Amino acid sequence: MVRHAKSSWKHDVEDHKRPLKGRGRRDGKLVSSTLKDQIEPPQRIVTSDATRALSTANFFKEVFDIEEANFIKNHNLYDFSGQGVMNIIKGLDNSLDRVMIVGHNHAFTSIANMLGSKYIENVPTCGFVMLQFEVDAWGSITTGTTIKTLFPRDLK
Repeated sequence: MVRHAKSSWKHDVEDHKRPLKGRGRRDGKLVSSTLKDQIEPPQRIVTSDATRALSTANFFKEVFDIEEANFIKNHNLYDFSGQGVMNIIKGLDNSLDRVMIVGHNHAFTSIANMLGSKYIENVPTCGFVMLQFEVDAWGSITTGTTIKTLFPRDLK
């Protein structure tokens, strides 16, 4: 899971269309390039269609060389409660072992704590949390293990 990078409030646009600010772009490049050497690439990236999440997801798409067919925009990830996110996770194709989802808080912090084995007070902007599950079907997920976290502050 990747929470979108820091967005800008200085533009007079609706929330869904808020872009990244400079710090967000820098953090997106930093976290994605660091992860490239630390984890296996995801087989698919599923991202919220909100501008700030989509822009963040593109950094990971580039560094992991994800093909367009495996880069999915899903409006249901524009979710702050977590219910939409859980529906997407549980509905993932069972042929996939490694999926990256890009979205929003408070949903991502809640889900990281609900499904993971390590308490995280807050998944910060551009924060990465890797969870592992010992199941054969995404729909069977209950709890898993928090394998890795990487936050921009860890790299500065």
